[in-house]
Amino acid sequence: MITKVLKKLVFAVVLLYSFNLISVKFGLIIPINYITIALVTLLDIPAMILLVFSFILIF
Repeated sequence: MITKVLKKLVFAVVLLYSFNLISVKFGLIIPINYITIALVTLLDIPAMILLVFSFILIF
């Protein structure tokens, strides 16, 4: 149980970091903080899509 949560947590951090590496050329950076890591850990890829669209709409 704990290892599954830790795997998802590490996956979320790697996913956010890799997205930021790619999207910095387009000027779209999602901050890596507790809220975004928690969202991506719980909801995986749909949370990333939600974060991208929300940051596009806000900025």
